[in-house]
Amino acid sequence: MEKKITVLPGDGIGPEVVASAVRVLQAIGKRYNHKFHLSYAVIGGTAIDEFNNPLPDETIAICKESDAILLGAVGGPKWDNNPPELRPEKGLLKIRKTFDLFANLRPVKAFPSLLGASPLKREVAENVDLMIVRELTGGIYFGEKHRTDNEASDLNIYTRKEIERIVDNAFEMARLRKGRLCSVDKANVLETSRLWRQVVEEKKEQYPDVKVEHNLVDSVAMKLITNPEHFDVVVTDNMFGDILSDEASVITGSLGVLPSASIRGDHFGLYEPIHGSAPDIAGQGKANPAATILSVAMMLRYSFGLKEEATEIERAVSAVFNDGYFTADLAKDGSRSLSTNEWTDRVIIEIDTNFVADSIVESYI
Repeated sequence: MEKKITVLPGDGIGPEVVASAVRVLQAIGKRYNHKFHLSYAVIGGTAIDEFNNPLPDETIAICKESDAILLGAVGGPKWDNNPPELRPEKGLLKIRKTFDLFANLRPVKAFPSLLGASPLKREVAENVDLMIVRELTGGIYFGEKHRTDNEASDLNIYTRKEIERIVDNAFEMARLRKGRLCSVDKANVLETSRLWRQVVEEKKEQYPDVKVEHNLVDSVAMKLITNPEHFDVVVTDNMFGDILSDEASVITGSLGVLPSASIRGDHFGLYEPIHGSAPDIAGQGKANPAATILSVAMMLRYSFGLKEEATEIERAVSAVFNDGYFTADLAKDGSRSLSTNEWTDRVIIEIDTNFVADSIVESYI
């Protein structure tokens, strides 16, 4: 298989974690005989500095020629005082809208070796394996905005079509997992949520094999902390999804291990870690590349249909953690922390070792 990937390193630690993810991607390509053609472009603060635009036309053009996008991170205090149109985050909003990346997928899965870092009790966090499906291109973040010195408003609009497509995506995801879907809204207050709930009720007739429940967002926020194992697939709107996915991220004990995907109907997608740009540790070799490496695994699975290769990356990352190798953010008392590159080396060694072992087994069959 040959695929074109646009790489957007971004700001802060973005270039470091992306470089690690690219190394792992290349290792997988070598082992499974795939060719990944990479093109690099700028986004966020780096793009503002170079082009006075958080998402230049040149970047959009390069992305349009690719099969998927790999992003590092954007933002930092350097641009905090910029006008709204010249904030790094505007680049993220624009690229999602430009490419109609309406479905944001955020898996939250506990690593046994990292449970000690979770703020939750081990018995609460140890079996967590859920997927949050967030609508990403509609709702209050993209509605008409108004502000004066005395008042401000943000218009929250959802069309039936926007709700139907994200709900279909979530139902299909539930079918691939445990067959349970929790739809999150605020239907006791908001008209947009009442339409959302109505659409889910209509859609569930098409998916009789999926068990559906409706929950208010405040109830889900509590249950994510007290009983996260309850959830399989969670689907919700843009703002609620933003908040709940960040809340769920603490279950694992580190933002540094959580990937994400933003995709559209034809499987084109943008893949990125959920953590920020962490400019305070940029260039020091302290960044945890796990989330970006796992984002590459999501790319292989959801955009390219390479399930075996994706699973191998996920297995390798988990094995390196289980073997006691950590970056500085996760190193335990008395354990030696590895640099970004050293930890990535361990993942690649794990992939190569497993490949050789499989080859030896096959030679005896």
